[in-house]
Amino acid sequence: MRLNMSDSENNKKGICYLVGAGPGDPGLLTLRAKQCLEMADVVVYDYLCNVDILNHAPITSEKIYAGKKAADHAIPQDQLNDLLVKLSLEGKTVVRLKGGDPFVFGRGGEEAQELHESGVPFEIVPGISSSVAGPAYAGIPVTHRDHCSQLTIFTGHEDPTKEDAAVDYSKIGNSDGTKVMLMGVGQLERVTRMMIAGGAAPDTPVALIQWATTGRQRTLVGELGDISSKSEKVGFKAPAVAIFGQVVKLRKALNWFESRALFGKQIVVTRTRSQAGELSARLRCLGADVDEMPTIRIEPPENIKAFAQLVQDAHKYSWIIFTSPNGVDAFFDMFFKLYKDARSIGCAKIAVIGPGTQKRVQHYHLSVDLVPDEYVAESLLKNLIDESVENETILLVRPSVARDVISNGLVEAGAIVDEAIAYQTVSESEDPTGAVERFRAGDTDIITFTSSSTVESFLDMDLPIPEHLIIASIGPITSETLQSAGLQVDIEAKESNIPGLVSAIEDYFIELAED
Repeated sequence: MRLNMSDSENNKKGICYLVGAGPGDPGLLTLRAKQCLEMADVVVYDYLCNVDILNHAPITSEKIYAGKKAADHAIPQDQLNDLLVKLSLEGKTVVRLKGGDPFVFGRGGEEAQELHESGVPFEIVPGISSSVAGPAYAGIPVTHRDHCSQLTIFTGHEDPTKEDAAVDYSKIGNSDGTKVMLMGVGQLERVTRMMIAGGAAPDTPVALIQWATTGRQRTLVGELGDISSKSEKVGFKAPAVAIFGQVVKLRKALNWFESRALFGKQIVVTRTRSQAGELSARLRCLGADVDEMPTIRIEPPENIKAFAQLVQDAHKYSWIIFTSPNGVDAFFDMFFKLYKDARSIGCAKIAVIGPGTQKRVQHYHLSVDLVPDEYVAESLLKNLIDESVENETILLVRPSVARDVISNGLVEAGAIVDEAIAYQTVSESEDPTGAVERFRAGDTDIITFTSSSTVESFLDMDLPIPEHLIIASIGPITSETLQSAGLQVDIEAKESNIPGLVSAIEDYFIELAED
């Protein structure tokens, strides 16, 4: 069914972006795809899209799950086409997010045709296809000067309504070069049998790659004559990519991804949605399968006028102390609403609790005068007292709930302290990516906590904690909160920052492997 343009011709038309989400690793999303997501009013996404990619879309945008896996379509294709047209004609910016590349067995061409025929503006945003990314992450080059100069990509899952098969597997099997099959694990026995019947050597190397480019990646190597039975024996299932050819032999030397320290480990990140990125990216670089499950979110303080007044008077202070990156951002967001010139901050020295906070200050092109050796409140307080703060005016930028170590200690040392409540942390109530339900499934290996507030909000969620779950803490204060709740801390960062936490997790598993 096509919508009649006359019903909507007087309305402002939106646009539909047909966007390739890439093969699974969020780091392989293109910059253009990210830009489109950031503009989206609605995102219609498929089963194979990494849900963390949805975090690039505005929190206010509507997310619609379209399914699109074998025998399980949440929205049938004809209804999906109509939905894209309808939403666009309502004047919305629509992102149709598709795994891999929208034009590589992704039915993006059909959707584009429907948009064109309905008069809807559209744009095609290519994505990295699993047909090349999957082999690359398994250490298999699809072309190699010494082995092959030809690449054939085909599907093992044709439209069952077609009268005649469009893919001649016997001819493909007898052709030169590397062959890559998408969406064909369920048909592997039939496909390999036809390839051999067409003249392909039964000892042709074959590799199957499941959940390619993610921490869940799994690779099975065999030969054309036995790969089907091997796959069935180990219960190998979709989604998977199959590679046929001599290049598979190179995997032994080129297998870079699956040898990483955290490969295959499922790790939950509990930081706020806006801050999870750095920790998630570092863990993924080590091969982890990361699930972002924010337990808190940042909101403005209850008394925004009082905060604004203290920010306005910032130039009157000798010191400004920031205890978190969130405090830095909240401060300068308000500051630049009040002033147009950064020099209006005056001559105050700036102290921070750690390098993460220092980095946020430097983002605003300001230098930091004091960073303690240990990234805890006690160490910062000691360093400030050593600076002789008696009778000094100090502005402490902090969240609504925090320890009073710094403020009380400075007052005792004779300083005049004003506390600017920059933000409050509240429990995260939204779960747009389904991370909470995946945690309930009990497959998580490690959960990370980067503050006491993430711990407290996690406990409020009353989720089951598997016996095998490894708990990683960013530092002693967070660890104390965990232990007070009766939870065992297995990993604690030596340096209380994100690099320190990642390093501690990596060291834990390296030592475990050595034992």
